[in-house]
Amino acid sequence: MFRLSALTVGVLLDWILGDPRWILHPVVLMGRSIGRLEGALRKARPGKDGSNGLWLVLAVLSISLLVPGSLLAAAVWREGERGVLTWSLCAFWSFQLLAAKGLYQESGKVLKALERRDLAGAKNALSMIVGRDVERLDQSGIIRAGVETVAENTSDGVIAPMLYIAVFGILGGFFYKAVNTMDSMVGYKDERYRSFGRAAAKLDDLCNLLPARITGCLLVLTAYMAGIFSPAYDGRNAWRIYMRDRHAHPSPNSAHGEAACAGALHIRLAGPAWYRGERHDKPYIGEEDRPVEAEDIRRAGKLMAGAQILGLLALWGCWSCLQGILGAA
Repeated sequence: MFRLSALTVGVLLDWILGDPRWILHPVVLMGRSIGRLEGALRKARPGKDGSNGLWLVLAVLSISLLVPGSLLAAAVWREGERGVLTWSLCAFWSFQLLAAKGLYQESGKVLKALERRDLAGAKNALSMIVGRDVERLDQSGIIRAGVETVAENTSDGVIAPMLYIAVFGILGGFFYKAVNTMDSMVGYKDERYRSFGRAAAKLDDLCNLLPARITGCLLVLTAYMAGIFSPAYDGRNAWRIYMRDRHAHPSPNSAHGEAACAGALHIRLAGPAWYRGERHDKPYIGEEDRPVEAEDIRRAGKLMAGAQILGLLALWGCWSCLQGILGAA
């Protein structure tokens, strides 16, 4: 009850406040630490990218857990494990570790630029939320990339942090965000990071194995429910494409959200993309039953929001069932 109530307030705060720039964000601090530690390790131990990458993972995780862990321990020492201060810290940090509204708003900027027929503005907005090269994209490519990043980050930025906080507590959330931030910064397969980022990338793959699959199922269920009110969503096709294409990606986790979303909207995603000047020939996900349109970005955002609501309700349901089992015992 204590943990889930704090998480629920964090979810509400995220949708109310988003990502206010005047509040120092822990992920920003993680990013700065990763950048500085990478430079220091490369300078101190040149030519040892593999072991340097492992040391980076250990150092970033230690820092990311030590700082909030110390503050949490101080709160517990002052007023006990279930105190108001402890709960408030957990609720505030839950809000900071979730990114639902930020993802919805940032992808919405791409949509608004497309609606103004401002391709340059759309590419600039897209570059803030994707890792690929956006210069080569036409309008359809921009839309697909926008939908893909919402679908993929439904797991990374929404469902996975919720699960880690619910199961492992707020420090579990910090652990996950540290791993995910490292992967987003150094988990590339280009010449610079192929060895250095391997440890971070593999750990991120491991941490996302279950959340990615839960996310795919939640998106399919959301599509079923949304389809009752709008023909734009097709839950049956979402499940079909999810089961067929959920492994159609070099990453073991990235295609789960994309496959569910592509099937729900009857569009085709993924395919060849450019990253840091290199072409990556990824398989297509979904079927091109119709051309993509700018509104698909908003539809993907609504699927993400619905998946979060269903995920939170499922967590409360699991907690209630567990309490009932323990009470009966």
